[in-house]
Amino acid sequence: MPGARLAGVMNCLAMITRVDEYLHAVPLSNAIAEQIGPFTLFRSTTVWPYYARPDPGSGLTIEPSDIEAVRSRCEELGIPLSFEWVVETCPSLGPAAAAAGLTVIEHPLLVLERDEFRPATAAARCEILPAEEAVLRQARAVASLAFGDPGTAIGAAGPAERDAKAAEMPDEMIDAVLGRVRDGVTVSAAAFTDDGLVASGQHQPVGSTTEIVGVATLPSKRRRGLAAAVTSVLVEHAFANDVELVLLSAENQAVAAVYERVGFHRIGTAGAAE
Repeated sequence: MPGARLAGVMNCLAMITRVDEYLHAVPLSNAIAEQIGPFTLFRSTTVWPYYARPDPGSGLTIEPSDIEAVRSRCEELGIPLSFEWVVETCPSLGPAAAAAGLTVIEHPLLVLERDEFRPATAAARCEILPAEEAVLRQARAVASLAFGDPGTAIGAAGPAERDAKAAEMPDEMIDAVLGRVRDGVTVSAAAFTDDGLVASGQHQPVGSTTEIVGVATLPSKRRRGLAAAVTSVLVEHAFANDVELVLLSAENQAVAAVYERVGFHRIGTAGAAE
C-alpha cells in the first residue's frame, strides 16, 4: 500500500508538471515571450491581454521585488499587470503578489484522461462550430453575458440580450476569434435549442494536451446540463484529434462539480493575481 500511495503521488506530480508546461506554452500562439527574472511575460499580439508566469521547473522563491520588476516593465509597455500560475509548482508567488498589493484568486485545477471520460448530453444540439462570423459572434456574446453574471444560478439575460450583445461585439475581437478558429489554435463548440445558440466553449490544443476554456451558458438557460454537454463535445473532439490530456480551471467548487460529471478530477490549484 505505501508503494501504491507513492506511485499515486508521483503520478500526480508528473501530471501537474505537464499541465504547468502546457500553460506556459499556450500563450505563444498570440504573444511574444520576454524574460524578467524568474518570470516570462507574455506580451500579447492580439486584442486580449496576457500575463506573466513563473518559469516551469525553476524552483525559485518569488519575492515582492520580483513582482515589482514585472510591474515596472508592464508600466513601460502600457499593458495590464497580471500573473497566472499553478500553486503547487510555485507556492511562494501568491504571498509575494499579495504583499505587493495585488488581488490573488485561486481556482480548482482539474484534468481528464481518455479512460476517465463520461460523455454528457442535454436537450440541445451540441456541435463544433465552423469558422463563420455570425455564429462565433453569438458564441462570444453568450460568454460575455454569462461571465458578467457569474455562478450557476439562473439569471435574467436571454436570447434578446444575446442578440443585442452580439451586435455590440467589436469587429477586431471577432476577427481575432475567426483567425484562431481557422488556424486550429482554438476549437469552439456550442449548444443550440429552439432559442438559438445558448451555450458555448472552446479548447486550445498544444501537442497532446489541451485546455477547455470559456464554457458559458446564457444565464436564463442555466441548470439544464448545457455546460456539461458543450464540455463533452469539446472533449470528444480533443480525444479524436490526438489529445491525451484535457485540463481546465473552474471558477469555484460548485462550477467544478459540473465538470466532474464528465470525469474531470482535481489535481491542484490555479492561481491568478492582478
